Amino acid sequence: EVQLVESGGGLVEAGGSLRLSCVASGLSFDDWTIGWFRQAPGKEREWVSSISIIEDDTYFADSVKGRFTISSDNAKNTVYLQMNSLKPEDTAVYYCAASRRYSDIYDRDNYDYWGQGTQVTVSS
Repeated sequence: EVQLVESGGGLVEAGGSLRLSCVASGLSFDDWTIGWFRQAPGKEREWVSSISIIEDDTYFADSVKGRFTISSDNAKNTVYLQMNSLKPEDTAVYYCAASRRYSDIYDRDNYDYWGQGTQVTVSS
């Protein structure tokens, strides 16, 4: 019944911007932390950013800090990832996921539900 759907990926030139969306259904939105992960071919899935909905606290990996922002529209059960100053190394499939935890939110094992992913490609 729980479903997470990502959108907004695409092809962008280095230095450009994209905004990803994650729409959640089948859950009580305020009870969850929503995270973004990414995975490039041949690499492990890595944590990018998370937002605690009820606390409105945000967290970022060092690799994207200062370039990415995360926000939520709680009435729409939607989380956004605004990506600025994109680099070729940001190229990956981006996934959103839902966790019941407020700590260790960088650990993918703490997330219970996952979306299908959206491709982001940054050209040099």
